[in-house]
Amino acid sequence: MQKTVSAFYLLFLFLLTGSVSFAQSNFTSKTIGVGVVVSDMKRSLDFYVDGIGMVKTGNFTINADFGKRSGLTNGEAVEVNILKLENAPESTDWKLMSFGKKAGHKKPEFIQDDTGMQYITINVKALNPVIDRLKKQNVKFLGSTPTALSEKAHFVLVQDPDGTFIELIGPLD
Repeated sequence: MQKTVSAFYLLFLFLLTGSVSFAQSNFTSKTIGVGVVVSDMKRSLDFYVDGIGMVKTGNFTINADFGKRSGLTNGEAVEVNILKLENAPESTDWKLMSFGKKAGHKKPEFIQDDTGMQYITINVKALNPVIDRLKKQNVKFLGSTPTALSEKAHFVLVQDPDGTFIELIGPLD
């Protein structure tokens, strides 16, 4: 009887695992590449690379013809800079592009001030080096940050030059 129950349990787990894997099989990557339109490319690259500590891993141009045919633009070419937390294939692409225009809406003061993607969370090994780099760039720290989450983890909230909130989480040192 015990062997029958064990065999049934193993078959159940196999079927459950198989169905979960099947549901996920539509994707060729475990990451999502995020495209962010910024008003000033240099300022945004300085913030993300020199402030946050991301690395630029490449760039490409969407030409005017492809922009129009694909529906991405109305026929305007744009250069895309690819940033990652580290230069590794499994790292998410944070793709910056700029059309040299200011945002059509005001910069949010709080997350609830607008709809759409409002924030990203970046987990770091040590917050103090990031805090120091951002202070050198005169980035405003929001709320009472760093805020303790536990004995070891702290939370820092800043905004990029265009208003996207950046949550930084990790130990201070």
